[in-house]
Amino acid sequence: MDEREDELLADELAALAAVAGGWGGLTRLVAKLMRKNVHEIELVVAVPFEDAVERVARVLGRAGRGVCLGSELCADQRMIRVVAGGGVGGMNPVVVTALVTKVGASDSQVRLRAAAKEGLIRQRAGERTAARLAALLDT
Repeated sequence: MDEREDELLADELAALAAVAGGWGGLTRLVAKLMRKNVHEIELVVAVPFEDAVERVARVLGRAGRGVCLGSELCADQRMIRVVAGGGVGGMNPVVVTALVTKVGASDSQVRLRAAAKEGLIRQRAGERTAARLAALLDT
């Protein structure tokens, strides 16, 4: 699931640095060396597959900006990925990936993964974002 996470996070941090007047290229290089805070949560939702996909897309769409995925999955799985803001003031980019899988006629499984780069101050943006979005999906 994390094939492009590091690249996306480095690009987002470089864009933030460029907006703030910093050197985007140097920030991109340093971001690739930073440790990553990753948290995964699995949920089973009692709704049909297509409804679960719509629900996940709606919740994640409100949380951040959608990211285009290059590969298609099978008919019983859909992947949705966004870049959301986390940490203090929402300034730390968090890549959130949801894999929705059809379990039965009226049940679906959602595997939620949130990843963020961490600097010297641990904000646990990946963990907190995953927990916040899982709570929204579980209601």
